Amino acid sequence: MTGLPVPAEGGAPGVVLVCGGGGAKAAAHVGAMRALEEQGIRPTHFVGTSMGAVFAAMFAAGISAPEALERVAGVGDGEIVKAEPFALLKGLWARSLLKADPFKAALARLVPATRFEELASPLTVTSTELESGALTLFGAGGRGVPLLDALYATCALPLFLPPAVIGGKRYGDGGLRAVLPLEPATLLPATLVVAVDVGPGFDEPPGASGPGLPPVVEAHNEASGILMAGQTALALALWRASAHRPRLLYVRPRVEKGATFRVDQVRRYVEEGFAATRAALMGLNSGEP
Repeated sequence: MTGLPVPAEGGAPGVVLVCGGGGAKAAAHVGAMRALEEQGIRPTHFVGTSMGAVFAAMFAAGISAPEALERVAGVGDGEIVKAEPFALLKGLWARSLLKADPFKAALARLVPATRFEELASPLTVTSTELESGALTLFGAGGRGVPLLDALYATCALPLFLPPAVIGGKRYGDGGLRAVLPLEPATLLPATLVVAVDVGPGFDEPPGASGPGLPPVVEAHNEASGILMAGQTALALALWRASAHRPRLLYVRPRVEKGATFRVDQVRRYVEEGFAATRAALMGLNSGEP
């Protein structure tokens, strides 16, 4: 893993919020943050992957959960998911299915900062160096790159978006190595780690009907989903089997397959995140494991 997170301000243990990747489903982090805010819990450090990192950046900038939802609702799906012209006609020779520039412009509209140093709270963003496969950290404790470059890199899922090129190296979606980035959180002093998992899992029911995808894209999504689900299951098992780690509040909103680009369902995902986090907090307060 390239780069190590730094402690919370003053080195004191705090609350780390781990925001997992999941495309449009990452909107559940808004509901999770709302539930935490209602209980007076303010994370002292944010760790994010893929679209989870985008929401983590908004929170780290000091944006409240309601304002984050307003920002997301103000960005149309056509601005985020804009197809590369003739990509499907190019078939196997296409560089990517989606255009990078509209997505980068959407990131700039969502996040009111361009540098990690401008954020109110420390943020660590994960990405995957494509040549070596190494999990790379940007921001707090990681490489010092422009914030929007890091956010694009962590979202650049192969097939859908072209890779980010930073310092002459290619970087792709952080979810290729850790769709729920618990590993960086193990290196932070914390009394509680809240991990919101909206990524692929073996518990996912079939998704709601939506626009169909070409069979080769469906096959890609299915294969990568299985690999990511296995990663998360292993990461959770390692955390729970390891002594002397902070208490983990694992939040698993109700998710479904094939929802990566269902931006029309954002408000529903927010409510799912709120309900799941509130239930997890009730269990935490009652002493349940």
